[in-house]
Amino acid sequence: MSHIAASRSAMKALTGAFLLVVATGCALLPEPSGEEVREKALGHTTIPPNWSAQAIAAQVDEGWLASFNDPELTRFVHEALANNPDLLMAASRVEQANAQVDLAEAKLKPAIGLIGRAGSKPIADLVPLLSGVMLRLSWEIDLWGRLRYGRNAARASRDAFSADYRYAQQSLAASVARAWFLANETRMQASLADEMTTASQRLLGFAEQRERVGPGTGSEVEMARANLATYEDARQQIELANRQAVRALELLLGRYPGATLQAGGRLPAFPAPVPAGIPMDVLERRPDMIAAQRRVAAAFDLIGEAKAAMLPSLSLSGGYARISNEAVETREDLEQTTNTINATAIAPLYMGGALTGQVRLRTAEQKEAVADYARRALNALNEVEDALTAERVLGERERILSDAVSASREVSRLEETSYRVGKSDLRAVNQRQLATWAAEIALLSVQRERLSRRVDLHLALGGSFGEVPSVATDEPQPVSGAN
Repeated sequence: MSHIAASRSAMKALTGAFLLVVATGCALLPEPSGEEVREKALGHTTIPPNWSAQAIAAQVDEGWLASFNDPELTRFVHEALANNPDLLMAASRVEQANAQVDLAEAKLKPAIGLIGRAGSKPIADLVPLLSGVMLRLSWEIDLWGRLRYGRNAARASRDAFSADYRYAQQSLAASVARAWFLANETRMQASLADEMTTASQRLLGFAEQRERVGPGTGSEVEMARANLATYEDARQQIELANRQAVRALELLLGRYPGATLQAGGRLPAFPAPVPAGIPMDVLERRPDMIAAQRRVAAAFDLIGEAKAAMLPSLSLSGGYARISNEAVETREDLEQTTNTINATAIAPLYMGGALTGQVRLRTAEQKEAVADYARRALNALNEVEDALTAERVLGERERILSDAVSASREVSRLEETSYRVGKSDLRAVNQRQLATWAAEIALLSVQRERLSRRVDLHLALGGSFGEVPSVATDEPQPVSGAN
């Protein structure tokens, strides 16, 4: 029992020494706050209180995915979140960062091990004859905060990877939405091409009929036949574009790119205007900006770790061992139990400039992190401004093109009627048909682009796509083919 008491006394002494050293240890400098990082990175940039483009200065809504009121799109987004390889890679990087935190925190804790030994070689040296078990404890005392700085850097990096993962989720949802819109647009373009081909076939029939009864000519028939071939070729090109768009969507979903997914053939109604908040909110809300800020904090902690490495280090170790009876019998002065307590101090004197070089390296890395924050911040603000401007311009273009399509359809109908009664030639009808086709395609493209830019706006603002918003939607504006 006396040996056990001695062991406990030794452990208490070791713990007391540790607490005494920790109490007199160096306190860590606080990491730079988000406001301090913004001031350092953007101190030369004046950020206005409101967006230069017209916007609603209210809190950004969450749940933008539901605002499109498209169940298929919502289902595809959730499928991509579960199966997309790039997102799974981002999730694994978060797991790695968590493991790095565990490793850094482990360095602050004592290491306890059990050492066993057995020997029976009969030589003059009695050491090989000693057999027994030792309980060993070692502990590096974090005098100057080197280990704590390293732990904090690991935590900041973990936070950055977690924010990267959230932004990857948002980016994936946006990519799926844009790909879905494009797949539907090309499907609708194919429907328009079918209608234009049907109209061209009808004109070919008129030309052949006119040639049989007298007013028509062979050149008109050949012109109508060439026009029909043009639309048939366009239909093939659009079919290729549709398959490429569908394959791109399937890859995002983690599916085999077999172009088997069927697009719905309609674009969702354009949602009502969304609030954009103020510019400063974007820098505080967007996950990629949070990640950039946390990387600045990690770089700060790594500087502290490098500076603390230039100072002396202290390690404590202790052990309790019990030697086997067979070994003790060979020497009367050997006891069955033994206790040890050791302290080791290491003061770096000359490392060839490695320690100061490490400080310079970490300092340069922090400068890079600050510059990267500034770059990302300006790009984020620019993305919002671009998306707001595009939304206004595309809305106006859609209105103009809608009027142009309506007028072009009517003119095309009148030209075709004039041709049937012999008041117009086929060339005028073909030109009018091509103009109507171009207007239809342009309107459809603008409608799809407008939806995609709305998605870009949500992504730029940093709003989540997961919650259901209370936002009304406009009436659908389908695009029909030419008459």
